[in-house]
Amino acid sequence: MGLSSLPESCERLWLGWPGVTNEKLKVEEKDQIRERLAAEDCHPVFLSRRQMEGYYQGFCNKTIWPLFHYFPRRAVYEARFWKTYRQVNEVFYDEVMKIAKSGDCIWVHDYQLMLLPELLRERLPDSKIGFFLHIPWPSFELFRLLPWREQILNGLLGADLIGFHTYDYVRHFLSSVSRITGLEHTLGNVSVANRVVKVDAFPMGIDYEKYSRAIEDPGVEKEANKIRRRIGERKIILSVDRLDYSKGIIERLEGFDLFLSENPQYRGAITLIMVAVPTRTSVEDYRELRSRLEQLVGRINGEYGTMGYIPVWYLYRSLPFAELAALYNVSDVALVTPLRDGMNLIAKEFIAAKADKPGVLVISEMTGAARELGEAVVINSCSKGAIVDAIKQALEMPPLEQLERNKVMQERLRRYNISCWSQDFLAALSDIKKTQEQMSANRLSESMTEKLLEDCRKSNKRLFLLDYDGTLVGFKGKPAEAGPDDEIIALLQGLSGDPKNTVVIISGRDRTTLEDWLGEVGAALVAEHGGWIRLEGQKWQSPVPFDMTWKDTIRPILELHTDRTPGSTVEEKDFSLVWHYRRADPELAYVRGQELRGTLVNLTENLDVGVFEGKKILEVKSQGVNKGRAAEHWMAERDWDFILAAGDDYTDEEMFSALPDEAYSIKVGFTASKARFNVDSVNDIRMLLKRLSGDLFE
Repeated sequence: MGLSSLPESCERLWLGWPGVTNEKLKVEEKDQIRERLAAEDCHPVFLSRRQMEGYYQGFCNKTIWPLFHYFPRRAVYEARFWKTYRQVNEVFYDEVMKIAKSGDCIWVHDYQLMLLPELLRERLPDSKIGFFLHIPWPSFELFRLLPWREQILNGLLGADLIGFHTYDYVRHFLSSVSRITGLEHTLGNVSVANRVVKVDAFPMGIDYEKYSRAIEDPGVEKEANKIRRRIGERKIILSVDRLDYSKGIIERLEGFDLFLSENPQYRGAITLIMVAVPTRTSVEDYRELRSRLEQLVGRINGEYGTMGYIPVWYLYRSLPFAELAALYNVSDVALVTPLRDGMNLIAKEFIAAKADKPGVLVISEMTGAARELGEAVVINSCSKGAIVDAIKQALEMPPLEQLERNKVMQERLRRYNISCWSQDFLAALSDIKKTQEQMSANRLSESMTEKLLEDCRKSNKRLFLLDYDGTLVGFKGKPAEAGPDDEIIALLQGLSGDPKNTVVIISGRDRTTLEDWLGEVGAALVAEHGGWIRLEGQKWQSPVPFDMTWKDTIRPILELHTDRTPGSTVEEKDFSLVWHYRRADPELAYVRGQELRGTLVNLTENLDVGVFEGKKILEVKSQGVNKGRAAEHWMAERDWDFILAAGDDYTDEEMFSALPDEAYSIKVGFTASKARFNVDSVNDIRMLLKRLSGDLFE
């Protein structure tokens, strides 16, 4: 249903497994399947029996499905399954590449193809690549159990847009990305190499009109009348699910059993119609589940049934639309109580079918749909007592209250239907692609690099303002604690040795460290973001007043939060106090950081200090100390005919702002910046400096 929701005007082609393995097909039969599917805008991806066993029955259903649905004890981690999963993703990639062109929009769906986005990105970098997960994304503590967790994340981050049903899943995914890959995010935007990946929630809708008007269909009405004649005046409780352990079917039936035991007045007055749709029948866990379910149905019917009454009407099969819609229409209560479910459209379909009719939805809080259907009776599906109470509440709820609750949910479902879902996702995919293109437009191109080099050669008074950590050294924003390597020392010495050049290293490091590391390269040094300045051959001087009495107030607060956040530390500099939390648990550090920031902002509003957030740090420093003022010190000194400034984080934005328009300002990374140009990494800055140094490294 979701895949068919795109407008007919949209040219589209679906790729997927046709449902039969290679061994059962002759060459001419494959050709026939291709022709038949081509007429339906589909393209088959043929797989062998061995591939299906290792990929679908193995990694998908024995590893990902139980783990992502919070059943870790059912998950198996076999390298052969993982190997086949990779192979099949590569098979899909090969098939996509036969028909896809650069610039196409490619929408990858679900957990079976989590490696595909990265494979496609390598060959189709200009295409719009979206990924949507139809099942839950687990918390980090569960996801980390997966031996191939980093490969899965890298595969998904090949997409431009990653979608989930709820913001809970978004939060869990971003937590996994942060903890496993070290990549940071801002408002759901993850900076991956030279682009931004958007992560967002898109709760899947239904074809609302199809279900709300279903009873107008003569076939549906006929089925509804047939059910009413069979059930008579009894109340109907409906349960419809695929036969899966994640659906909580056994727990639901045990709850119904307990209800009949504790409420004998309802025996003979209610019937539970339980539809269990066969799925994964070749998997032993599912065969055992069916056996257990049918034994429980038999026991309940044997204990509470009579010659004219069957408490549980059990159907082990899928139902055509007419029968399913009729069941929605005539049922008084729907029990939708999975132990874990990505969304659950059954709940939405039931509410839609109750247009102008009473009916009560009992839904598990562990479904994605519960986030949108708060007016339903929401329960903890692990509690049999909660199921008992919910059934009683539903059966005794006044019809007017039922109508009022349903009306609110129906309006919500009508507004955000299945078409809105697909259009919303594709619109967001276009938006993030535009954002990427805007960022790419600022990339320091080869032609602009040549112009930069030419301007440098023609000039006689050159100023280089260079940040240190994350610009000259480091990886993914992580500082180089071991100090500068031989290459960067030689580079800086080469630049500083040219009498036409003035090289200034502007860093947040303290002056002792900066002097120990770079004191002999011939460059001017700026420590603590401008708090200290040392010209070549001179002593350190401070351009700002040295009144740091505010530290006595702030330091105990930082120390308290350090004690409450294992892995965090406090660094004291001459002009600032810095709370570092790179080694702390990311989620705890985020909570503590927000608390700390709020406290510090309130305490410092009447002081001449500011609170600044950086890469895994929170810094309190004097307002007069910033890289912009340090840059102005050199800007006012001479009439420069060439200026190059490079930096990578928020502290460098002040430096970029202080520069004239014609200066070459370069930001390492592709987040928003006041710099004129962006480059991918530290290596790009080094390569540029090598070229500026002439033949020093040839």
